[in-house]
Amino acid sequence: MGSEKSEEGWERKVLERLASEGLAEQRRRRRWGIFFKLLGFAYLTAIIYLVGDWGETADKLADGKGYTAMVSVEGVIDAGNEASADQVIASLQDAFADSAVRGIVLRVNSPGGSPVQAGMINDEIARLRATRPDLKVVAVVEDVCASGGYYVAVAADSIYVDKASLVGSIGVLMDSFGFVGTMEKLGVERRLLSAGESKGFLDPFSPQRADHLVHARVLLDDIHKQFIDVVRKGRGARLKEVPEMFSGLVWTGARSVELGLADDFGTVESVARNVFQAEEVRDFTQKRSFAERFAQRFGADVAENMIGALGRFSLR
Repeated sequence: MGSEKSEEGWERKVLERLASEGLAEQRRRRRWGIFFKLLGFAYLTAIIYLVGDWGETADKLADGKGYTAMVSVEGVIDAGNEASADQVIASLQDAFADSAVRGIVLRVNSPGGSPVQAGMINDEIARLRATRPDLKVVAVVEDVCASGGYYVAVAADSIYVDKASLVGSIGVLMDSFGFVGTMEKLGVERRLLSAGESKGFLDPFSPQRADHLVHARVLLDDIHKQFIDVVRKGRGARLKEVPEMFSGLVWTGARSVELGLADDFGTVESVARNVFQAEEVRDFTQKRSFAERFAQRFGADVAENMIGALGRFSLR
């Protein structure tokens, strides 16, 4: 009887000890879980703080200096490229929304591109400037600012160039190829069916029609006139027009200053320092990820294959 009680007491103690150790282990796990959660939260907060740069922005506002925002327009201005209206406009909107920005440099190095994309950027710059009249936008030209690139640049308050920059090319072109002679030599017959007598407008596999060429000229002249109006509006009285100004010719940076196509010589750094008095330059240019670039390029290639043979308008 006594041995049975001692055995039961021993088992009870073992069970109590095991239960106690289990509870202690649960408490330790809970404490470590809370610790790691707090550590993760602190890490995430630090990342957000650094990315948001709130503390430094507050310091910039406090010292009154702020910084210069830079938005790049690099390469061909096209919906499928980095210099698309979507990318450039989003970058500009971010720069205008930052209260520590003291001025915006539009860094242009573009041979041109789509008149629609360039026009969208030009319009958005005008809209944003109206929301913050105190914030100046200065275009800084590097190697080339031609055609659609210049269409964008004239939306700025002023344009700075290098003396050897290439500036201008105020014109419009529409290019395609004609394969009629090649098809005749190969014995290939073109069979084009359409509803609408001009649906095959400038079809490269059919002989050119005089009325189509006349209509194409009307379209080109209309877009060219829009371009000229934008330049005159953007440059105003600074423009010293010569007969060749809107012929599509390009000019050196030095000559562009003489003609009033540009205002002065300068770089991103010199404009930040001397114009905005905010030497620190921060790049607000948005970049597409690889996946976005691939998807956009794939879609653009499909569209180009559909309309490329016909030809399209280009400020290049």
